[in-house]
Amino acid sequence: MSSKEALKIAYDSDLDLVMIAPQAQPPVCKVMDYGKYCFEKQKREKEAKKKQQTVEVKEIQLSYRIDTHDYETKKNQARKFLTSGNKVRVVMKFRGREMGHMSMGRELLDKFIADTQDVGSCDKKPALDGRIISMVISPLANKKQ
Repeated sequence: MSSKEALKIAYDSDLDLVMIAPQAQPPVCKVMDYGKYCFEKQKREKEAKKKQQTVEVKEIQLSYRIDTHDYETKKNQARKFLTSGNKVRVVMKFRGREMGHMSMGRELLDKFIADTQDVGSCDKKPALDGRIISMVISPLANKKQ
């Protein structure tokens, strides 16, 4: 129907002519209350936003000369983050002469990956960026709660 006819029908019924799909050929319009339409649209968007799951990235800092108990504590913390559905970024910083012990740091990060492989998988392998080696571990899909 022509737009003039549709506007006349909308005016007679004391409603608005709302364009639903402007990119369609011909454009799709509906006769309805525009205020109610906007309210319903906002309500649907709000519900969709509530159902979205946000993934946080938690950071854990290690040192290549970390003690066993401290390592276990950091590992358990990472496991807790992964089981709750968050990603974990593991960072190892090297200062001064510690740069000579990069291989020990990489070994420790490989051990960390092996210790957390039942709750997470390594997204980004350990990579050197200046004086920092970092990696990202994401939770396994079936372990999310």
